Amino acid sequence: MEAMIQPLGLALDGLLALTLLWLAWRVLASADLFKSIVFFIAFGLVMALIWVRLGAPDVALAEAAIGAGLTGALFLAALSRLRQGEEGMANGTHLRRANGLRFGAQAALIGLLIALFLALGFALLSLQNEAPGLSREVADMLPASGVSNPVTAVLLNFRAYDTLLEMGVLLLAVIAAWSLSAAPKEAVDAPGPVLGGFVRLLLPPMILVSSYLLWVGAYAPGGAFQAGAVLAAAAVLLLLSGRSPRASGWLGWPLRVILSLGLAVFIAIGLALTFAGRLFLDYPPDEAGNIILVIEVVATVSIGATLAALFAGGRPQQDKRE
Repeated sequence: MEAMIQPLGLALDGLLALTLLWLAWRVLASADLFKSIVFFIAFGLVMALIWVRLGAPDVALAEAAIGAGLTGALFLAALSRLRQGEEGMANGTHLRRANGLRFGAQAALIGLLIALFLALGFALLSLQNEAPGLSREVADMLPASGVSNPVTAVLLNFRAYDTLLEMGVLLLAVIAAWSLSAAPKEAVDAPGPVLGGFVRLLLPPMILVSSYLLWVGAYAPGGAFQAGAVLAAAAVLLLLSGRSPRASGWLGWPLRVILSLGLAVFIAIGLALTFAGRLFLDYPPDEAGNIILVIEVVATVSIGATLAALFAGGRPQQDKRE
């Protein structure tokens, strides 16, 4: 049986690799932007399957939620605005010139990707059969990390500075998006019975899955970024169904507090540890698990709000009476 499973696994890996390359080509070569976005979403889903085959289900969850789902929704929203701005601009000469420039840019990008692919392949073939890595050191220090999942231990304990900076980058992205323009006040029709029922049916399981990913991150693949991505997907679903947060009063200071809460709590815990005589983000072994849980809870909420705010596309506009 094992002799049959191994060739089937290799065949599946080869099929996934060829499918990924074909989808990447279609993303770059499709003249229709909508088709390119659809191929990009399919590319992200196939990439998530490849991460599963590589034994990284936590990365697969993030790729499926962010790389395929949320980024695809962002591209679709950008395409909608782009088409609205292109009305009345059709000129044959300019279109031929634009098509020529597009073809040149695609050819240059394809050449760059081929060179990058060859370089990565050469680097992969040059690796040792057994890379030393730091897995043994991580396993030795895992009991003092407060969690039993090595990925969570690395991201929120051993290399907490990296996660802190990632939270800062997300907040800066929202600030930059809000500084560029305000979100348009688009008149959205009320959702029909099918879409409304679909949202009501899907939203509670998505929140439940987000909570599960947050809780299970201490013991198995999951964590704040995966949970926040699913939470953001639920918020994007609400926005796409015509639900506006303006009536709920969340567009003022409550939204800003939620966006900055993850980074603020992260920094506050680090400063509290320094005042207690320890290094910045050097958790006491007895309290490390509780501290990581607090950080992940607030980070999940902030990440979900950040990704949803980026999907909205600009600074939220409030009514004058607000």
